[in-house]
Amino acid sequence: MAFGEGGGDATAPLISSDGQKRHLNIVRNGNEWTASAHVITAVIGSGVLSLAWSMAQLGWVAGPGMMVVFASVTALQSTIFADCYRSPDPEHGPHRNRTYAHAVERNLGSGSAWVCQLLQQTALFGYGIAYTITASISFRAILKANCYHAHGHDAPCSFDGSYMLMFGGVQLLLSSIPDFHDMAWLSVLAAVMSFSYAFIGLGLGLSNTISNGVIKGSITGVPMKTPLAKVWRVSQAIGDIAFAYPYSLILLEIQDTLKSPPAENKTMKKASIISILVTTFFYLCCGCFGYAAFGNDAPGNLLTGFGFYEPYWLIDFANACIILHLLGGYQVYSQPIYQFADRYFAERYPGSGFVNDFHTVKVPLLPPYRVNLLRVCFRTAYVASTTAVALFFPYFNEILALLGALNFWPLAIYFPVEMYFIQRKVPRWSTRWLVLQGFSTVCLLVSAFALVGSIQGVISQKLG
Repeated sequence: MAFGEGGGDATAPLISSDGQKRHLNIVRNGNEWTASAHVITAVIGSGVLSLAWSMAQLGWVAGPGMMVVFASVTALQSTIFADCYRSPDPEHGPHRNRTYAHAVERNLGSGSAWVCQLLQQTALFGYGIAYTITASISFRAILKANCYHAHGHDAPCSFDGSYMLMFGGVQLLLSSIPDFHDMAWLSVLAAVMSFSYAFIGLGLGLSNTISNGVIKGSITGVPMKTPLAKVWRVSQAIGDIAFAYPYSLILLEIQDTLKSPPAENKTMKKASIISILVTTFFYLCCGCFGYAAFGNDAPGNLLTGFGFYEPYWLIDFANACIILHLLGGYQVYSQPIYQFADRYFAERYPGSGFVNDFHTVKVPLLPPYRVNLLRVCFRTAYVASTTAVALFFPYFNEILALLGALNFWPLAIYFPVEMYFIQRKVPRWSTRWLVLQGFSTVCLLVSAFALVGSIQGVISQKLG
């Protein structure tokens, strides 16, 4: 089974409720600004809130240094990967690779594509879990901020995890959005929210540093009882930073929304540079000011760890922005899975009405809406499963580190580099080949180091 759809401006087959197959043209009208909104929605997420904690583990030299390194790696990777959107086709002209797995299949073969598909779907599912955990933490932080304001900072303010269910319920409604082409408005809203809470975190960290009259922290970061414990913490911090940057999982899906001309890869490269510059500025400011404000006591989540208590209304507003952003971010990372399921079942069961029929539903005061039973059932099951896993593993920093380490090398580095060799016909053992292979090997070692530490962190949290 192919992982993507045809070349050129291929149309997507849909079957209406009258049983007739129709082709609805995909309208690609995105530009560098809509693409930047999608990327910022995906990148400036829960990861930014853990960067002060990551800085505390790494210290004043290694902390900012690792952020700059990962920003540079992401810029290089996104530039290479954007060129993989179209593949040469002597018969029909350049072929669109509308998904990550399809690009891998066209360039590296079906075996690599299946491995890529497994890793990508696992990582995307993990992002859904992480965003559900983060949203629940922000819900509880709002209630705690109000409780602490009313009863004092030592009050026993604790709340359960039922807010994950609320977040999942809203995601059930948002999962009715058909695909990326219909959710630019949600990405723009989420991007605005991410800027809002990033600015608040930055401002609170700066004001706290000024009121302290001293810049806290050290060159080496938090001291640990044993060198091994320090190694585990450093590896988790690297995993958190790795989680905060790459967006290779959804780059081609975003690029598929862009209009042409100009060439999609040129527009995507501009959007990537804009997004990486913006996110790196916020990351450095939030991480550095958060560490300067709290030093070794920097909380795992800057806006929910209650390093800041007042003004409580601003904490409430920041966490409300986080929740709204995560609603959009969850959908950005879920859409590739939804689209894969739509294609897979449509190809597997072409004659099934349950899979292919669309029914028009009319709700008073709202425009008619087309409903497909497979989409309703699959997306409901997907949201329910991410919510269930989040309830069982509610560990913010450890889950972020695990996800970052797990997908950083294979999905953000290895496959894009190997496809670049094929696309550009780079000779083996040439200077360019050796440099990129060395780059890939270093990233593999960093990813493995972060993965081991993050697994140890999850196990310790579960047992402890």
